[in-house]
Amino acid sequence: MADPGASPAVLSLDGAGIAFHGRRLWEGVDLDLSAGEFLAVLGPNGAGKSTLLKVLLGLQRLSWGEVRVAGRPVRRGSSTVGYIPQQHAMPAETPLRARDLVALGLDGHRYGFRLRPRAQRREVDRLLEQVGATEYAEMPVGLLSGGEQQRLRAAQALASDPAVLLCDEPLHSLDLHHQQAITDLIQRQATERGSAVVFVTHEINPVIEHVDRVLYLARGQHRIGPTREVMRSEVLSELYGAPIDVIEHRGRLVVMSHHLEGHHCAPGHGGTGDAAHGPEAQARAPEDPRAGVGPHVHDDDHEPHGHASSRHVGREQAPEGRRMGAPR
Repeated sequence: MADPGASPAVLSLDGAGIAFHGRRLWEGVDLDLSAGEFLAVLGPNGAGKSTLLKVLLGLQRLSWGEVRVAGRPVRRGSSTVGYIPQQHAMPAETPLRARDLVALGLDGHRYGFRLRPRAQRREVDRLLEQVGATEYAEMPVGLLSGGEQQRLRAAQALASDPAVLLCDEPLHSLDLHHQQAITDLIQRQATERGSAVVFVTHEINPVIEHVDRVLYLARGQHRIGPTREVMRSEVLSELYGAPIDVIEHRGRLVVMSHHLEGHHCAPGHGGTGDAAHGPEAQARAPEDPRAGVGPHVHDDDHEPHGHASSRHVGREQAPEGRRMGAPR
């Protein structure tokens, strides 16, 4: 893990806030992220997690405050920022090989002349080897599995050796093996290359051992701090305005409440391979049906959040006292 504050900030938010149509998603966010630091961004659907990524990508302007990457104002298409989106299946007829998709990370943001073919091929080969995708480098991307495609997206994001690596639920819909592989790639980029990582997720447990700090967004409020300081019953209860129990079991976190819809600690949320067995398998949070499509940021921030409506309770919500998550 990185030591926050031990090196100059590569990502800074100063009094940052954003609102849509009079509704404040979050405000007063002050954050300095150091090189190699791993930040997990948590919160319910609609809390502003995806909007935060859009701000950092230069796709959305802040309503208040400032944001800087590597000491400069954010701008769209900057090579200092890498982005790994949610996994979504590419059509079988996609006219790209695996290496072509990775190559877009090297010069897809440039105008004019591209890299020399030999130099580009060597670099693409290096990236493919780095993510363990050499054996299917020449295969059409549409014929690869979801986990294999996600490795290629990781290679594409790492191509520019970014100062900041943004991850939008990159483990979504992956089996346990590919979850671990993608997590290891992201962690190595932080520890070996010094990239600051902003990891948006509904489920902290697959990455909990790597997380330096948590930014938790809920009901227009936020908390920032080490995992053990933020992921506590009293902190989440205050954020949600409802009783929440956070229990640690064998290095994992269980969050218990029947009030929360789409909660971040649901085992196997969105179909990941981290599904629980027995009673926990019956207490999954409902999936968000709006899966991300294409290279844009998955957007779940413009929907209302808070207590579940009565139509969810009988069908998808766990009754009080049942687990809504899998345990740090």
